[in-house]
Amino acid sequence: MPRSLLTRRSVIAGIAALPALWTPAWARAFARPLVTVHKDPSCGCCGAWAEHIEAAGFPVSIVETGELDAVKRRLGVPAELESCHTAEVDGYVVEGHVPAAAIERLLALAPAATGLAVPGMPGGSPGMDYPGVTPEAYEVVLFGPSGRKTFARFRGAHAL
Repeated sequence: MPRSLLTRRSVIAGIAALPALWTPAWARAFARPLVTVHKDPSCGCCGAWAEHIEAAGFPVSIVETGELDAVKRRLGVPAELESCHTAEVDGYVVEGHVPAAAIERLLALAPAATGLAVPGMPGGSPGMDYPGVTPEAYEVVLFGPSGRKTFARFRGAHAL
């Protein structure tokens, strides 16, 4: 009787090795990139926005700085699109109270752009969603060397 190449021991060893083969690809498929948030140490809404981003599953690193204007200049944020904090994620700039859903869409589409911005501090936007505040409708702007355009419209954290 010919001896089989498959033994119980080889089958068990093969099954035991499967997680090592699957885990890195699975982790890459579902892992979110780090969002590095540059903010003034006294900004409360900036921390609330970072919590919104973390709640969406992104890892967050906060860099407190008194030189936020220099960060914005280095990253190419136009003065008219500025807000209270600036973030970096996967090679893009995220300026202001941009909802996590817009960041997810940006990363999925991967356009040739510098990043997204929500100028000012719209009431009800992520980080500005305090009790009693009626959410305003606002635009998320895609910006870069080829210009600016509306990327999405939101009311609070909800797409319109």
